[in-house]
Amino acid sequence: MNKKILIVDDDPRNIFALKLTLKSRGYQIVSCTMAQEAIQVLKENTVDIILMDMMMPEMDGYEAVKIIRNTPGMSQIPVIAVTAQAMPEDRQKCLDAGAQDYVSKPIDVDQLVTAIEKLS
Repeated sequence: MNKKILIVDDDPRNIFALKLTLKSRGYQIVSCTMAQEAIQVLKENTVDIILMDMMMPEMDGYEAVKIIRNTPGMSQIPVIAVTAQAMPEDRQKCLDAGAQDYVSKPIDVDQLVTAIEKLS
């Protein structure tokens, strides 16, 4: 397995919980709390998949995913949108922004792992 996942979430508690859960399943984790930082991390690291919180201050996940999709070397990295916005139109908005999948909070870990495996 040994896939490397970038977790981007403005709440360190969410990062901590996801990191703990995913590490226990054999994933390597890189994390950051701001979308701008995530863009920089992606320039310096190779990751297999991105878990992007869509609701963040300054630059939100929608804008970050659009930048990732338009940046050579990053554009092919699968993105799973992670958001508390759980209406059907929110899922479509995430997919329209360039995410390949969508998981709503609170996160169902089995659903998340299934989405990660499907995309990697």
